[in-house]
Amino acid sequence: QVQLVESGGGLVQAGGSLRLSCAASGRTDRWYTMAWFRQAPGKEREFVAAINWTGGSIYYADSVKGRFTISRDNAKNTVYLQMNSLKPEDTAVYYCAADSSIVVQTALSQYDYWGQGTQVTVSS
Repeated sequence: QVQLVESGGGLVQAGGSLRLSCAASGRTDRWYTMAWFRQAPGKEREFVAAINWTGGSIYYADSVKGRFTISRDNAKNTVYLQMNSLKPEDTAVYYCAADSSIVVQTALSQYDYWGQGTQVTVSS
């Protein structure tokens, strides 16, 4: 079992930046792929970014490429999402997820563990 706790959300103006963190605890000795998803009001949860254990394989949704950066610090069991040039359409609850596969997945259904989410609101 893995427990995930997100932090770092908040209210920011368009063009601003935020950094989300996701701290993992429990069975963190496995080579988990970590990802961020988001869910806007009235919409389905969607993939944002994912990173494998070594950090050598990273995927982004087209909507965030060039603006968001995912990274991880395995010594701290933490994954980050640096979000720059934020837009109002980035407003959503952001969720951290962990997948026990070493292959990076972008499908929501592949992820075994989820955090409770952190709200990001971007004002225009």
